[in-house]
Amino acid sequence: MPRTTRRLITRLGLAAPALALLPRGLRAAGEPVRIGAPYPLTGVAASAGTAVKQAIEVAVDIINNAHPELPNLPLAPTEGLPGLGGRKVEVIFADHQGNPAIAQSEALRLITQDKVAAMVGCYQSSCGLTASAVAERYGIPFMASEASAPSLTERGFKWFFRPTPIGTDFGAAYASFLVDRKAGGSKVEKLALVNENTEYGTSTGNAIIAAAASKGLKIDTRIAYNANSSDVSAQVLQLKSADPDAVIFVSYTSDSILFMKTMHTLNWKPPILIGDDSGFSDNAFIEAVGSLAQGVFNRSSYDIGKPGGASFVVNELFQKHAGHALDDTSARGMQGFLALMEAINRAGSTEPAKIQAALVSQDLKPEQLMIGYNGIKYDAKGQNTLAATLLVQLAGKKYVAVWPDKSAVQPPALPFKGWE
Repeated sequence: MPRTTRRLITRLGLAAPALALLPRGLRAAGEPVRIGAPYPLTGVAASAGTAVKQAIEVAVDIINNAHPELPNLPLAPTEGLPGLGGRKVEVIFADHQGNPAIAQSEALRLITQDKVAAMVGCYQSSCGLTASAVAERYGIPFMASEASAPSLTERGFKWFFRPTPIGTDFGAAYASFLVDRKAGGSKVEKLALVNENTEYGTSTGNAIIAAAASKGLKIDTRIAYNANSSDVSAQVLQLKSADPDAVIFVSYTSDSILFMKTMHTLNWKPPILIGDDSGFSDNAFIEAVGSLAQGVFNRSSYDIGKPGGASFVVNELFQKHAGHALDDTSARGMQGFLALMEAINRAGSTEPAKIQAALVSQDLKPEQLMIGYNGIKYDAKGQNTLAATLLVQLAGKKYVAVWPDKSAVQPPALPFKGWE
């Protein structure tokens, strides 16, 4: 323990173990700034949760150590948090196992026992729903970097902030993309939606249906299934019978893998297949069934970019740490964490109310980000109004940007190849 810390404790008449009981604003200047991070580190979503954890670990390195190769990224060129006298950052991870009840209890522990100044999490929207409710009750800023269920920002919360695009953004992108395909001569008459039945799938599915309707498209078949199912043969047979021109899946990793394997076994595939990021963007999906999913469309806010750019350099750091490239989910997790730390540094304090105020006034420009948002600036609900997404298509073991035209590396390839 630093000598200044011991002196502070002595003056306050406290024993060393009582440090954790001090109000956040009275802790020693040399103590790390603690951030709580509940994620699924075991269970069916462990691969995605682990990738986000690795991304946050790289972000901590970027903040705590000087990275002059990232001159425009806030906090990268310096060591620690200059606004707090150079204090370093410490992240306390917790495994919520994909269980909303565990996410709730872990959030409570991080706040009341570990005394975190703020939180990030939780990948799955259902877990973010419960964990952020605890943070709201205790007045702790909560950064939802990846969860995209639109309902999360409809609760009137004041401590909840979300930089990522959400289901309404994705629905609008899919609808516009399909309208463009129809204008180009593709048959886009019968549409199907398949979604897992937790907060993420249900809320995002509703948003996709509304967006499709606004563009004159109709979802003829909607199939909601139990998340983490062990058999989806019935759902695939239902799709085969409906014979849609395009199918949109809102599924986590294990479900996405199972659907592709089952479609292959039953020898059925649609002309257009769109995956709503999540499971489809996971490296585990590509490794397991990428050879069966050639030509699948996916949405993304992250692209590696040109050599020397922030996204390229950050990806190189991540690859050295994790052994594989950033995907969209882990990149959004990293960006959310970096945005939270920029606000804490600007607040010059670990007082939750000051961090909250700094987040409310946050206004990051595109060149200050390592992801393809148009910036980060929140509305009254805590949703980033400058979030952006594009569509990518799987070719080999990599996703390539294909829509909109201004972001495309190559044009969309149709029909869906799958395993051919």
